[in-house]
Amino acid sequence: MYEVLSPLGEPVVQAARVVRRPSDLNGKTIGMVTNGAFRSDIIFPIVQELLQKRFPDVRVIPFTEFPIHSLRGSTRDLLGRIEVTVAALKKAGCDGVITGVGA
Repeated sequence: MYEVLSPLGEPVVQAARVVRRPSDLNGKTIGMVTNGAFRSDIIFPIVQELLQKRFPDVRVIPFTEFPIHSLRGSTRDLLGRIEVTVAALKKAGCDGVITGVGA
């Protein structure tokens, strides 16, 4: 279990168990999420191409299909943006998420 804290030491999200990484992504749907930092427009298409070469039956939903949120603002604002993103990922049927590429 991991607990995420804000720089103020306040819990940001409830602790959650880490799920085992699947050994095969074929038949899975993977969403890509970014906060718009460090050339996501270049990095994510490369990651998508490599995933699809290794797992031909993986479905990858590009980061452009999900909300792009800044990490600036209050903890309350951040939590609201996280909820919006999680809802979009669930609606898309994602089995996994790739995020945090070079912030």
